[in-house]
Amino acid sequence: MTAVMGDILLIRHGETEWSRTGRHTGRTDVPLTPEGELQAASLAPALAARRITAVLCSPLQRAVRTAELSLPRGRGVVLEPGLMEWDYGAYEGLTTPEIQQLRPGWDLWRDGVPTGGPERPGETLARLGERCDTVLARAEAALHDTGGDIALFAHGHVLRALTARRLGRPPADGALYRLDTGTLSVLGTEHGRPVITGWNIPP
Repeated sequence: MTAVMGDILLIRHGETEWSRTGRHTGRTDVPLTPEGELQAASLAPALAARRITAVLCSPLQRAVRTAELSLPRGRGVVLEPGLMEWDYGAYEGLTTPEIQQLRPGWDLWRDGVPTGGPERPGETLARLGERCDTVLARAEAALHDTGGDIALFAHGHVLRALTARRLGRPPADGALYRLDTGTLSVLGTEHGRPVITGWNIPP
C-alpha cells in the first residue's frame, strides 16, 4: 500500500505597513501592523486542523511573528534563510508606480531589479529560483520522512516563485499566482504530480 504523503502549506505573513501601502519589502525587517497580527492569529484554526510535522520560517520578524501567533505555543520552528523575500536592490521600499516613473512599463517578474549597493545588492530571478529549489528539496525530504504536512512561513514573491518551481515551471511563472497577506495556500499531489490544492485562502 502506498503511503500517504502530506502537503506543503504556504503561509504569507500578516499585513505590514509597507505591504498595506504597496512598498516592495525585501530585507527591510518591518513588523506586523495590529491588523496583521489579527490576520496571523486568525489562521490558527486552519493550521490546527492539519497534521504539521515540520515548520520552516523566514528569519524576518514579520514571518516569525506570524508563525508565533498562528501555531500552538511551544511549536518548534526552524529558521530558514532561503525563505527570505526577494532582495529588491535599489527598488527596496518603492511602489510599482514609483518604479514605473523611472522605468516605464517595468515588470518585476520580467525586468528584475538593479543593485542598490553593498547593503542591497539585489537578486536575479534565477538566483531566487535556486533558493526556492533548495528550500523545496528540504521540504520534500521532510514530507517523505514524516508523512505529515510541512509549513513554510514566508513572503509573497518568494512563495510565488517557490510555487512555480514546485509545479515544474520557471520562477517567472510566479507572476501568475497572486498571494495576499495573512493567507494559507496548499501544494499537494494528484496521481503523483504536484498540484495546487488550495490557494490564497483568507483566515
